[in-house]
Parts: sequence; C-alpha cells; structure tokens
Amino acid sequence: MKVLLVDDSGTMRTIQKRCLNKLGIESVAEADEGARALELFENDEFDVVLCDWNMPVMDGLTLLKKIRARDAKVPVIMVTTEAERSRVVAAIQAGVSDYLVKPFTPDELKNKLERWVTSFT
Repeated sequence: MKVLLVDDSGTMRTIQKRCLNKLGIESVAEADEGARALELFENDEFDVVLCDWNMPVMDGLTLLKKIRARDAKVPVIMVTTEAERSRVVAAIQAGVSDYLVKPFTPDELKNKLERWVTSFT
C-alpha cells in the first residue's frame, strides 16, 4: 500500500508515519503543504491520501478538490481538528471519503484504512 501523507506539522507527520509503519505500511510519501502534495499526487499513484485541513500555500479542502478533479476514486481522509458542521459539509460536497479527528489512536487509523483501502490487510 502506498500512502500520501500531507500535514504542515512535521511532528504530526512523524506520529502518523509511525502509526502507518506499525500497521505494516512502509511506503509513505510526505508533503508539508497542499501544493507539494498535488505535485507528488500527479507524479505517482497512491492507495490513499491522509490530508490535514489547515496548511499554508494550499489548504486541505483545496487539495481535495484538485485531487477529485484528477481522480474520483482514491480515498482521501481528512485528518483534522476541524469538526465544525459547515466544514464537514464542504468537505463532503468536495468528495472527501472520511474524517479522522486529531488526536486519534492507531486503531482508529487502522479502522479508516480497512474501510476505504481494499489492499489493506
């Protein structure tokens, strides 16, 4: 499985990557903002995108919309502290697959991946 991990916080990327590694996922590409993530997405294939909402340059919602313009099927899971109804609705309308609210446990991450990624065992 190949994951694109997008978060402007290096600490959060490290925590998420460790969780993914513990789940047996070693192939993780990282980006610290949406524009860089979009570059990576356009040049490679990913089984899932884990994306923060609040980032500089290009936020997660904008990235989600750009990913959906290119690929309607890849699961995009927003990993965020944002649970405000209007934001959830905006993300759903843009085609988000699911939400994972920070802080989360490795089991919560595993459950989301099992739900959305057929190649995840």
